[in-house]
Formats: sequence, C-alpha cells, structure tokens
Amino acid sequence: QLQLVESGGGLVQPGGSLRLSCTAPGSTLNNYAVAWFRQAPGKEREGVSCISVTRGTDYADSVRGRFTVSRDPRNTAVYLQMNALGPDDTGVYYCVANWKPRSPICTMQATYAYWGQGTQVTVSS
Repeated sequence: QLQLVESGGGLVQPGGSLRLSCTAPGSTLNNYAVAWFRQAPGKEREGVSCISVTRGTDYADSVRGRFTVSRDPRNTAVYLQMNALGPDDTGVYYCVANWKPRSPICTMQATYAYWGQGTQVTVSS
C-alpha cells in the first residue's frame, strides 16, 4: 500500500509562489505516475498536473505556463512549483499516484488508486 504525504502548502499573496512536495515514506515513486489534483470550496475537484515514470508531463489549461511538475533524480519525491498564483488557485491540493511502470505518458482523466491527505493552499492579500 503506497502512502503519499504532501507538504509545502500555506498562505501566499497574489502573484507569489509556492512549491508543493509529495513523498512516499518507505517507498520510491519510480514506477508510479503521479498527479496533482485540487479542490476549492464549492467547486469540483480538478486535475492540475501529472508526470509519468519517464517524466512526461501534462497540465490543466488554467495552470499551464505557471506551474511546473517534476521528479527528484532519485524518484523519492514529486514537486509542483506554482508561480504567479492567484485567488482561483486556492484550494486543497492532493498528490495522487497509479502504478504505471511502462507508460511514458500521464493523464489527469485516470482514476488514481493512491491519494495523499492534501495540503491547503490559500492565495489572498
């Protein structure tokens, strides 16, 4: 059973940046496609970004050009660098993963088996 732990959320002013981290204590993420989802109050959960085992990436249109997803070289963590944040980026951000050892692509339309507990991101002045 893969456990995912997010960190790095917080309160930031509009235009600011945050970097979220996702780790899997006791495991590595080298065989898992990993995605970030978010949910704002009163809104449906939405996929933000994903990264495949070969570091192929995809982004929601709303964050493309502002957010960057990456893996650390040892595949012990996945990061979401978020720049130029705005109030619409406020929400709980979840790290999710699926076992995909041979897939070069990722998708945010998949049903992900493993979920972290989420980390709150609040963009406000």
